[in-house]
Amino acid sequence: MKRPFWMHQLAEYILALALVGVGIQSPTPAMACVIGGLLLVYAASTKSAVAAFRLIPRRVHKVADPLMAAAIVLGALQPWVTVEDSTKVLMIAVAAVYLFVWWQSRYDEKVKAPPAERSGDRATDLGRSAGRLVGGGVKAVRRARAQRDDG
Repeated sequence: MKRPFWMHQLAEYILALALVGVGIQSPTPAMACVIGGLLLVYAASTKSAVAAFRLIPRRVHKVADPLMAAAIVLGALQPWVTVEDSTKVLMIAVAAVYLFVWWQSRYDEKVKAPPAERSGDRATDLGRSAGRLVGGGVKAVRRARAQRDDG
């Protein structure tokens, strides 16, 4: 069973923070911190309930996730910037976990139900609007009572 996308995105946040945290503790922090920061911005930019910016559609995110995992591995193994061995191992492990999360995630976006069409009959439309107004009021009262009872 595939996991909902918001769980995928939370896992991305956790993996990104793990990379930044390991980078900060490493004598050679540059690569892990940069890759972790990139992953954090990437996760925060994808359309979802826990997104900060909602710029990237999920179908693009689905294709780009393996590329991001490859970037993490390449960042660990590249020869130009020194990366401590334990940081390399952790970066490769993060990439493996990331690919597992990608494989187990559902990327479909919820389709919003179209608003109820006007019937053309004024009485029906007025009754529908009044019902929604009363329903919203009842929900508000119930929420207020629940908060009062909990607090």
